[in-house]
Amino acid sequence: MSHRETNLKPVSMFTITSKLINHVVQSVSEHFGEDGLALVKKGINHFRDELIETVKAGAQPYELNEDELLDFENLLDSKKLEETYKKFVHAQESAGVEQPLSIYAVMAKVFAHIAKAIVDEYGDKGKEAIKQGVGSFGNERGRHIAKRAASVGKPNTMENYLTHYDMGRSDLFQYETIYHPTQIEQTFTACAFGDQWKKDGMGEYGILYCQMIDPSIAKGYNQNFDVVHDAYILKEGRCHFLFQMNEKTDDSDKE
Repeated sequence: MSHRETNLKPVSMFTITSKLINHVVQSVSEHFGEDGLALVKKGINHFRDELIETVKAGAQPYELNEDELLDFENLLDSKKLEETYKKFVHAQESAGVEQPLSIYAVMAKVFAHIAKAIVDEYGDKGKEAIKQGVGSFGNERGRHIAKRAASVGKPNTMENYLTHYDMGRSDLFQYETIYHPTQIEQTFTACAFGDQWKKDGMGEYGILYCQMIDPSIAKGYNQNFDVVHDAYILKEGRCHFLFQMNEKTDDSDKE
């Protein structure tokens, strides 16, 4: 059986990042109202402070302008996010930062800061709100992956999941994929998100994303698609997944 990659273009990481933040903000607002929204903005302000320190750590003095920093409004809009991020990368380069933050690192950082602000205030209820936001985000992505497959005449089966996946993989991800007769096995030894959370000491917040994202994407793709995620980079030093379709009740989308 061939598992050839398709030619579908990956979805922009700016789109993926802004969608994640939108879903998390919506969930937090539904759970905690204006108080929760204020905490989201507090988390983003801590994130901005960290970005400023990143530039200050460069070899050359550089004075950041306000439009070179991400804020609440442009994190919610993919086009504004892309424009501001590119300016921020230029600022890092002008400051002599050897390795400017990737958009993957930005997504990891802003998520962790928002999650920290909510969880530190609301505890387990805060964790649940964050996880529900990630779950909603994942479901939307899964539905879109099914539509990507359908656009080239493929049903939303197990075999067509990874080949029509929405997010591109940079060199910051290192993984192996093995296709078995009844399941797909993936092992990640490097992950741009998990590695960033480990580096920042934000693993307890980042793992809220890890626990929800792949199962919710799979369910959005096909309600009978299951993901066993039995090892995490943030815990065991690697991520291990088994993707399995419940063939007996498979009801692939006909749209």
